[in-house]
Amino acid sequence: MVSCRYTRSISASGPALMKPSTDFAVQMLSTRLVRLATLRSSLIAPASHRLLSTTQRQSFFPNEHSTKRVLDEKYPDPPRLTEAEDPGMNGGYINPPYIKRQFRDPYADWWDPQERRNFGEPVHEDNDRLAIFSPYEYTWTTPGPGFVMLMAFVSVFLGLSAIVYYNYPDRVSYPREFEGGLERELGGPGAHRARMAGDPDP
Repeated sequence: MVSCRYTRSISASGPALMKPSTDFAVQMLSTRLVRLATLRSSLIAPASHRLLSTTQRQSFFPNEHSTKRVLDEKYPDPPRLTEAEDPGMNGGYINPPYIKRQFRDPYADWWDPQERRNFGEPVHEDNDRLAIFSPYEYTWTTPGPGFVMLMAFVSVFLGLSAIVYYNYPDRVSYPREFEGGLERELGGPGAHRARMAGDPDP
């Protein structure tokens, strides 16, 4: 507790004034310096010390439980097998045959009729490419006959278009013609005039 001491000063032209003593000013200055040093140390401290509470700092695992040697003993790396020991490089997992579910009998007595598989049946590691909802594989034709059918469709379409283009009947009416193309009525020289006699057929 800082005690406040005042000294009485008397002037010739006025009443007595109370001024703080030098000891009190020194104590106040030292208190401010201590507060400033504390604030500065909190700003310079690492982010982990500033953000974590005291309880969190004390709850971290000690070094004898969290060192790399201890973690390697508790959680060793999986064994690394060669290509000869593990041909599929999948940890020795034995994959079932690579067959899409769409080629299985849809009327068989499956445990899961939608996916066409039985309970407990192992799945292939590429099951996302073999499941029933994977892209459908069209096997009813081959690329060669498919290309021939596509070209046949294009040829028939273009042939019909050409026949219609060259045999399309003329219009039953003829566009009306105006004297002088109504040039004066539509704004004079330079204006877009109407059709007049002598213009080419539309």
